[in-house]
Amino acid sequence: MQFYVGVERTICDEIRAWSAHALELPNAFFGGLPPCPYARKAWADDRVLIIFKHEPSYQSLYRVISTFEDRYDLVILVETRYDPDPDRFHDYLDELNKAISDGFFIDRDIWLMGFHPEDEPNEFIDDGTFNPEIGTPYAMTFVQRLSKVQESADKLSEKGYYEAYLAEYDAADIFRRRENLYRRLRNGNEPS
Repeated sequence: MQFYVGVERTICDEIRAWSAHALELPNAFFGGLPPCPYARKAWADDRVLIIFKHEPSYQSLYRVISTFEDRYDLVILVETRYDPDPDRFHDYLDELNKAISDGFFIDRDIWLMGFHPEDEPNEFIDDGTFNPEIGTPYAMTFVQRLSKVQESADKLSEKGYYEAYLAEYDAADIFRRRENLYRRLRNGNEPS
């Protein structure tokens, strides 16, 4: 159990409230399922860990990658000091995903996704009615098991979960990259 105070506590509360508001409610774009069908249970089972990075160094992220604990389904690294350029921020995470796949961190079963405060809003997930609790901007890096994310996505895809979303939102490239890295994980270092 993590204990947070001050701004960290407020950010944690805001992340949890946003998840309940935007990720856990049924959504027509996802076949009537929530945008993240596993979020509510992960929070309820205390399988989400939020940690903070207040320095510009990436050491905290490297530590999370290198020491990922399977008692969590998701580790959220909240970055109060982040690259101000959202493209560089996301490109760096893409490069880290490749480095992880290449065995740079030994454990190749890790997947990173990011949220940058300058990202364009995703209307399919958040309808714009969520009111943030804090005015301090922060980025987030989501760290999960690649195998769990991909295998869950495959099950959902069979149910048509992504059809409307992929048709309207340009996420196909992200899904393809993740699937290629998963295939490398399962089949060895074949080209991705």
